[in-house]
Amino acid sequence: MANAVIILILIVLIAIAIRRIYRTVRYGGSCCGSGSAMDKKVRVKDRNKANYPIVYMLKIDGMVCAGCVRKVENALNSEGDLWAKADLENKAVRVLSKKKKERDDFTDLLKTTPYTLLEMTEMGR
Repeated sequence: MANAVIILILIVLIAIAIRRIYRTVRYGGSCCGSGSAMDKKVRVKDRNKANYPIVYMLKIDGMVCAGCVRKVENALNSEGDLWAKADLENKAVRVLSKKKKERDDFTDLLKTTPYTLLEMTEMGR
């Protein structure tokens, strides 16, 4: 009887592991979700880089996975005059902008995410 219980527990653990692996493969590994699909990527409408004369480099605290990158990029790209590309390794976001922005503008956009703007630098093209 004890062997049957141990075998049953092992079968349940293996089933849970297989389910977790399946969800990771299907949806990608992410600290940001509960095994569900990542948010749909917000794409900028104007993809002509010449229309974005100002470049900012933002240092972001809290980005640790691809899901985090997607959330930060979506928050910034949802603004009509920005085009953001995050770099997970450096925990930074390069933002092209059509008009001058202040630190508070970026802070307000990131309020919908759990991430914090640490530093903002205006870069030359």
